[in-house]
Amino acid sequence: MSEPKKLYIKTYGCQMNVYDSERMAEALGGKGYVETKSPDDADMILLNTCHIREKAAEKVYSELGRFKGLKAEKPDLKIGVAGCVAQAEGQEIMRRQPLVDLVVGPQSYHRLPEMEAKTREGKKALDTDFPEEDKFEKLKNRPKAKRGPTAFLTVQEGCDKFCAFCVVPYTRGAEVSRPADRILHEARDLVERGVREITLLGQNVNAYHGAGPSGDMTLAGLIWELNKVDGLERIRFTTSHPNDMTDDLIEAHGTCDKLMPYLHLPVQSGSDRILKRMNRSHTADSYLRLIERIREARPDILMSGDFIVGFPEETDEDFKATLDLVEQVRYGYAYSFKYSTRPGTPAAERPQVDPEKADSRLQELQAVITRHQREIQDSMVGRKLRVLFEKPGRQSGQMVGKSEYLHAVHVSDASLKVGELRDVRVVSSSANSLAAELL
Repeated sequence: MSEPKKLYIKTYGCQMNVYDSERMAEALGGKGYVETKSPDDADMILLNTCHIREKAAEKVYSELGRFKGLKAEKPDLKIGVAGCVAQAEGQEIMRRQPLVDLVVGPQSYHRLPEMEAKTREGKKALDTDFPEEDKFEKLKNRPKAKRGPTAFLTVQEGCDKFCAFCVVPYTRGAEVSRPADRILHEARDLVERGVREITLLGQNVNAYHGAGPSGDMTLAGLIWELNKVDGLERIRFTTSHPNDMTDDLIEAHGTCDKLMPYLHLPVQSGSDRILKRMNRSHTADSYLRLIERIREARPDILMSGDFIVGFPEETDEDFKATLDLVEQVRYGYAYSFKYSTRPGTPAAERPQVDPEKADSRLQELQAVITRHQREIQDSMVGRKLRVLFEKPGRQSGQMVGKSEYLHAVHVSDASLKVGELRDVRVVSSSANSLAAELL
């Protein structure tokens, strides 16, 4: 029996890329590949790229350059680029880096086995189409291994919002939702393999409108169906758009036992003028009123958000409006970034904010967010939480897991096992985690 080939995947960016990397590993598993944690002993290297961050493409080219020596030592080594940079750059990647053997977009990775076979024949393989066939269906019969207690599950891809700063509509395409029965089948399969918590993924996940038995199903309807799956203990979803927080989804946060009290709801700015320039289609006031309704449904819900600082034409007054909104909402987590241009997006052509001023604003915003985050985390001390334990901690006999609010919690108890869901009492709070004891 021949030795299995080794596959090294480096994943950049969002949780959807993590999910895609898992599916790519399964696709190539059918061709005899097993995953390795080091590129040095790999027979194939795949970079699953993200186009959201600044200079994303240049970082990929830099990473590829590091593999030149490895390719020289191992001429049979195959190197591929997948994901959103692959979709955006296409043939240009192969032109700039001849060592690349294949380039595959995020909608075509189910074709990887055929592309890999082509590279073994000494040919280059490129596929950045938006194929009509369902990539998830093509992969459903691939080999599947035992899983940890948490998993991502993509339910929706693409976006129709066309925010002025974002490349997603161009790299992931228009909004497409998977049929509910296929999602439920995959969820049950994950539970059978050891998963107890599923995070539903989508570029605009709460716009989900997949086919159900009685017509299109909303995300809330899908969550209620998942709530019936035996063995599935927790449900989360990300990332949402404020305009798609429907009444039934807000209600589900207050009534669905398995839906966790955590919601990531990006606002991007607190200035109506900047929101309009971003093409966000909501106002600061409509967002704040939405938060009020969500908290009425689930008073203990922990809110998370996204912010872009230094967006073109942002003034000191605009930035102050963002700070005011953050003070009102008090996020348990928030992700904030300095604006950077994305070629081909409308905002890239507008007058840019001075980089030093943008840096200063970002530091000021992050200081406020960090203060709120720490205050909310410290308020957990003395509380009873329910923790799903995911992995051993750094210390002997320690286990680490996540609370219902997504806080990292560690407990020192040698009896704990991965996958256990246990009640704990929080005894202390540190910079990024909580310490607790079993109840």
